[in-house]
Amino acid sequence: MKKLPYGISNYEELKQDGYYYVDKTQYIEKLENLAQKRIMFLRPRKFGKTLFTSVIENYYDIRKKDKFELLYGDTYIGKHPTKLKNRYHILRFNFSGIDTDNEDTTIKGFKNKTIESIKVFINQYHIDFFINEAQEAEEILNSVLTAFRLQKPEEKIYVIIDEYDHFANELLSFRTEQFKTLVSKNGKVRKWYEILKQGTETVIDRIFITGVAPITLDSLTSGFNISFDMSRDEEFNEMIGFTKDEVIRLMDTQNISKETQEELLPILKENYDGYQFCITGKEKVYNSNMCLYFLNGFQRYEEIPRQLVDVNIASDYTKLGKMLELCKGEKGQKIIEQTVSGGKITSQITEKFNPAIEFTQEDLVSMLYYLGYLTIAGENFGVPELTVPNKVMKEIYADYFMQILKKETEFAVQQQDYVTIAKELAEEGKIDKMVELVGTYLNNLSNRDYIKFDEKYVKLIFYCIAMNLKIFRTKSEMEVQRKYPDLLIMPREKEKGYYSVMVEFKYLKKEEESKREEKQKEAKEQIKEYANMEEIKQIDKIKKYTIIAVNDCIYVEEII
Repeated sequence: MKKLPYGISNYEELKQDGYYYVDKTQYIEKLENLAQKRIMFLRPRKFGKTLFTSVIENYYDIRKKDKFELLYGDTYIGKHPTKLKNRYHILRFNFSGIDTDNEDTTIKGFKNKTIESIKVFINQYHIDFFINEAQEAEEILNSVLTAFRLQKPEEKIYVIIDEYDHFANELLSFRTEQFKTLVSKNGKVRKWYEILKQGTETVIDRIFITGVAPITLDSLTSGFNISFDMSRDEEFNEMIGFTKDEVIRLMDTQNISKETQEELLPILKENYDGYQFCITGKEKVYNSNMCLYFLNGFQRYEEIPRQLVDVNIASDYTKLGKMLELCKGEKGQKIIEQTVSGGKITSQITEKFNPAIEFTQEDLVSMLYYLGYLTIAGENFGVPELTVPNKVMKEIYADYFMQILKKETEFAVQQQDYVTIAKELAEEGKIDKMVELVGTYLNNLSNRDYIKFDEKYVKLIFYCIAMNLKIFRTKSEMEVQRKYPDLLIMPREKEKGYYSVMVEFKYLKKEEESKREEKQKEAKEQIKEYANMEEIKQIDKIKKYTIIAVNDCIYVEEII
């Protein structure tokens, strides 16, 4: 049984040490067959980009000829090698981890990353070159390319840039003015890319660049306008990330029985699947790192991990608030409310961001798409429809929405409150404590906030609280025979005999309170209709409630 490659991003190490590799090498052939030789490929953080760049690096590295069979013999590309295999000298850069505390640390970090990569390059390929660290990063790059051209006039370089925008994302999130300085006409980063572009006229034959978002492209256009963005191309939709079949094959390699796979696959799908990167994509993909984290934990402890989100991955999504703040006014909060409540957003996806111009709502939606907070779910007359891809992302949105509420109301649910809610719900099927907390939020909101209130907003508060009940699965407007119960809370472990709860919401403004009985009757009829559906009947021990919110008052009725 081969080991799971969780946390492994070096392809040579993966193969030599007996890890299983989900074969993506057919895309090497596809990329090589493109007319374009300088490729940009964007995907969310922790999606397997670095491993894929390592696959490319080892395949084209002229030093790895003797290892070709070991590294690729059992892969697609090993059985269908291309004419350019082991043809290049690889110059690889990785711009993650740069200290962006201020302009000086950023420039220094960028330069140090350049020097580190060039040191590896000259040592691996025995290039006689002295790195003058008194020079700027762009000058050092220019000098080494010149030295290579003079010493190896018949040879070519393949440049790989991993996380090209990592420090740029940091700057754009926190220090936009500093970002503009670095990529302006005389900026250090812009000059560096100008040198790289010049290198394509002499010694650089191919370039492969990965990152998350096309933030710097518009700023660097005149300096580097030669890359071709393949990120939303249908043919490459599944190049990075796992398909359902690949997840199943991965479980097969771990000798996980078909019966157990049937138990695990819905959990993997609910939490890690759902990503589609072009409207015409044939299949949605799973976040590969999250799948490996889950299966690694399952194999080690022989049970489903209690924590379904790798802390190393979760920490990468803490920038959500900063990204939303780039969009002025209440647009960011409205997007949060719409997505958490299960709504779709119809929007074009921005292909190049210009940080010199204030972010529009379309830019913000696009940024959330690139970061993996939203994904393509379909189209509306040719325009992409975007939605939250999976439960993990919904939890992140829910956490952020609760932070907004905390700020607006100066009140927060405590951890002990969540324990009380979970215990009350699980053992008795009651929602008294949850209703009490929602009522506190409503009481603390100012009168002007009630202008935006509706049924969806009140339901959203309930939903976000429920999302923090880790022993339960929460569904908002789950589709049941094309009908949508507002909220369904079900235990993750059915065998424990916990209660499930289904809730139907209605909201009235203060001046509409006379309609409360009418709304109550409407909600009651709806929830009884849902309860008679076969999918709901199969849920053991379910309690049903209607909730009518009138301004800051909540009226609850259990429906027997």
